[in-house]
Amino acid sequence: QVHVVESGGGSVQAGGSLRLSCAASGITFSANAIGWYRQAPGKQRELVAGINSGGHTNYADSVKGRFSISRDNAKNTVYLQMNSLKPEDTAVYYCHIGGAYYSGSYNYRGSDFGSWGQGTQVTVSS
Repeated sequence: QVHVVESGGGSVQAGGSLRLSCAASGITFSANAIGWYRQAPGKQRELVAGINSGGHTNYADSVKGRFSISRDNAKNTVYLQMNSLKPEDTAVYYCHIGGAYYSGSYNYRGSDFGSWGQGTQVTVSS
């Protein structure tokens, strides 16, 4: 059974930084693409960043140049470094493992494929 756990969320002021972690077990971590998503109140869940098994990455336009995704296969962990945070980055951040990486982006394939974590809250105050 795949188990995905996010951590590292919190409250920061605008301009601050946070690093989120996503640890996974029960899966061949190194062979899987991973995506970070976020969902703000009243909005749809959106892809923030993705990374494939070879380390290729993609980012939403809204976070390019501020966020960085990386992976440590030895620790079965993927990270999302978030710098220059803005109030509009406030959301619950989720990690998803097991999607498909094609056309230069992480792609969710539906509920039958992959696993979600429980999410971690990020709150950015102005």
